[in-house]
Amino acid sequence: MDNENTPEIIKSKAGRPKKVIEEMRPDMDTEIRDEMRASKREDDPRARAERRAAEIRKHLKGDNSEGADRFYVDPHIIPDGWSYEWKRKTIWGKEDPAHEVELARQGWEPVPASRHPQMMPKGNWQTIERDGMILMERPKVLTDDIHKENLRRAKLQVKAKEAQLNQAPEGTFDRDDPRVKASIKKSFEAMPIEE
Repeated sequence: MDNENTPEIIKSKAGRPKKVIEEMRPDMDTEIRDEMRASKREDDPRARAERRAAEIRKHLKGDNSEGADRFYVDPHIIPDGWSYEWKRKTIWGKEDPAHEVELARQGWEPVPASRHPQMMPKGNWQTIERDGMILMERPKVLTDDIHKENLRRAKLQVKAKEAQLNQAPEGTFDRDDPRVKASIKKSFEAMPIEE
């Protein structure tokens, strides 16, 4: 029952076909195989790794320190009249639509990655994101208005506390003690951070 055109079947112990051996057909295109082998040789893993390392080095521009501030934005790349800030995008991998709506209401919009391609790795990124944060922009005039309002509120809080100190009942606070007066600060300054 052997025919020249039928493949030889080798049976395994269980009786199922283990391997089919076919004779080389004369119509098979060996040129296609040679091209495939050549393309595999061209895609040598070491050469590909060297090309990718060169791309990454170019992107990092010599700064390969992993301890650097991941959220630093060079002020020179911010367009005139705009302010950039990092805003929360996700918490534990989940987005917060209510927070996104509030950001949009306040004028914040995502900075397009196409504007600063050096801030994102190679790929099809639409926005600039890091560690659950997204870089956003809005007109600087609005940001300045918010900073002025926050400063005004802080000054009002200090005045309210001073008024409370001056109206303290007798015997609860010695306003004339120089040590107490020296410990009350009325200036605006950064709080010290303990290490």
